[in-house]
Amino acid sequence: MTDDTAIQARRREIASEHVLFKLIEYVEAKQPGVLDHIEASLSHLGDPAHDDTKDDEAVRGIARRMIAGARKEGLS
Repeated sequence: MTDDTAIQARRREIASEHVLFKLIEYVEAKQPGVLDHIEASLSHLGDPAHDDTKDDEAVRGIARRMIAGARKEGLS
């Protein structure tokens, strides 16, 4: 990956995470329980890699932190 490609990927990830957080907060406010539903689905989440970098639990951990962050923001 070139530096420009990595920079663009990082920027897309940051923007996507922000939009996703705000969407989750909005939906949770309108439909309480959405975060619980998402959290309950994490056992199905995995890393699609087919090499030594594959780490399903690391992916689930990121999702758990995102959910915790959305819950925290929703309380503010």
